[in-house]
Amino acid sequence: MPETYYVYMILCCNGAYYVGVTNDYERRFAEHQNGVDPNAYTYDKHPLELVYVGSFTDIHDAIRWEKEVKGWRRDKKEALIKREWDKLPKLSRRKHLIL
Repeated sequence: MPETYYVYMILCCNGAYYVGVTNDYERRFAEHQNGVDPNAYTYDKHPLELVYVGSFTDIHDAIRWEKEVKGWRRDKKEALIKREWDKLPKLSRRKHLIL
C-alpha cells in the first residue's frame, strides 16, 4: 500500500498560519500541541488549531503544495481552509500598481 503524505495548516494564537508536510498529520499536530521542539515556530503560539489537511500519494507533490501554500497571502489561505475553490483563481491574480 502506498504511503500517504499530508500538507497541513495550523492556526496559531497570534493569528498566523503555519504550514507543514508530514506522513502522519495527527502525530505531527500532537507534537506541535505538546511543544516537543523548542525551536519550532509553533512552540510558544498556543493554543493551536488544525484548520486544513490535504493528502498526497507522492512526497514531491506534497512538498510542492506545501511550498506553494506557504507563499500565499492570508486571504487565499483562508479561502482554501473554507474550501471556497471558486475564490482561489481570483485570489491568485497579483495586484498591479497603477503609476
